[in-house]
Amino acid sequence: MKRIILTTAILLSIVFASQAQKFGFIDSEYIMENIPAYTAAQEQLDQLSSQYQKELESMHAEIEQMYQDFQAESVLLSEDMKRKREDVIISKEKDYKQLQRKYFGPSGDLFSKRQGLVKPIQDDIFNAVQEIATEGSYAVIFDKASGTTLFFTNPRYDLSDQVLQKLGYK
Repeated sequence: MKRIILTTAILLSIVFASQAQKFGFIDSEYIMENIPAYTAAQEQLDQLSSQYQKELESMHAEIEQMYQDFQAESVLLSEDMKRKREDVIISKEKDYKQLQRKYFGPSGDLFSKRQGLVKPIQDDIFNAVQEIATEGSYAVIFDKASGTTLFFTNPRYDLSDQVLQKLGYK
């Protein structure tokens, strides 16, 4: 019985406390799409990614050709020559994988470039949201674009346009 009363009291205090709080949400994708610097950064990153991908595809085609040539000529090669050709192909495959990690790995060139171009924009958005939250006395501001599942959002509480205005857009 005491447990039921205690649980009820806790639930009621949570309900009353939550009614006093202000909540809002933003759509960071919408905000970033309306910032020209972000669009330009994305285009630059896409071009760089495409360039890296073409270079890797060319290298992969070269490895495939080496392997096909090896398959065709293996009957005519001595064991020592076969081993040397296999070593060259394996070395080339290692170089390919290393280059792939260098370009697209977790700390690769593309990630570093993205950090340099996009992170400052994201920091500006975060600072603007923080200012709006402080000025408007918001307890929580959710980001509807970042995977937070919001089943229903009233457009009245969407602060995305305020963030864009705070950043000097629209």
